[in-house]
Amino acid sequence: MPLFLNDTDVKALMSMNDCVDVMEDAFNQAGDGKVWNRPRSRIRMPRGFHHLMAAYLAGSEVFGLKTYTSFRSGTRFTTMLYDSNNGDLLAMVQGPRIGQLRTGAVTGVATKHMSRANSSTVGIIGAGFQSRGQIEGVCAVRDIASAKIFDVSEENAQKMADEMGDSLGVQTSVAGSAEEAVTDVDIIITMTTARTPVLLGDWLNEGQHINAAGSNHWIRQEVDDNVIRKADRIVADSIEDAQIESGDLLFPIERGRVMWSAIRELSDVVCGHIKGRESDQEITLFESQGVAITDVAAANFVYRKAIDAGMGQDLPLDA
Repeated sequence: MPLFLNDTDVKALMSMNDCVDVMEDAFNQAGDGKVWNRPRSRIRMPRGFHHLMAAYLAGSEVFGLKTYTSFRSGTRFTTMLYDSNNGDLLAMVQGPRIGQLRTGAVTGVATKHMSRANSSTVGIIGAGFQSRGQIEGVCAVRDIASAKIFDVSEENAQKMADEMGDSLGVQTSVAGSAEEAVTDVDIIITMTTARTPVLLGDWLNEGQHINAAGSNHWIRQEVDDNVIRKADRIVADSIEDAQIESGDLLFPIERGRVMWSAIRELSDVVCGHIKGRESDQEITLFESQGVAITDVAAANFVYRKAIDAGMGQDLPLDA
């Protein structure tokens, strides 16, 4: 009988360290040609959106889809997990925490392979729900000593600083501007819904690694053309997805600042086909759209742990 798993179950069953390992495996499978990933599709309605993502992981013998709705009343997430051997429904995972974990963990994987090994400082622009997972993911792969946080709402930035400082044991501070947040840090994160750039290339220093994780729609652009121009290495979680919805890349490519042939995929880095960084002086950029293989992989991990722990609720459905 299929299992229903909610946020409480997810929090009990999967840590950020667990999720980083799961994401690493998912991108390894992608690099080995053992996945099928469908780019996100969206249905626009007068008062909101419906979003749909689907994937198959042959190495894990599962497939599934994530569906979520975004309306003024809120955003609701559901992932459906299936057995690829017989088509049985295995689980329905509902709630935002699993998405927060997987998004932060993908940033963690990129940071592990693309940032300098001795990176110890972080600056983040944006202090929303997903931003917390971003800091968690980076702290899972690097020995982070301090983090600077900027948000258009100083209150939100302070709240996040207090929460992250307590939960991660990291020295946190609120920056007075986006530029201040990214000055003299090793790792930069952008996690906003901005339609105009919040990170400028003029602010960058050699050796920095950037995780741009908020621009998953073509109308959004978190980083300016100078960031793209200065980046010695640009990696996306999926080029196919990025060609549809990465405003960070679509606009500068349209203006001739960079070509798709210069951009590589995270799976190539994780599998060792290419290096994430050639030197400590390089500026590296990871463009994260959010891909379905990561949602299915995370749901599969939580489901297997729930079976072992006897957690979750049976759904009165035929598998």
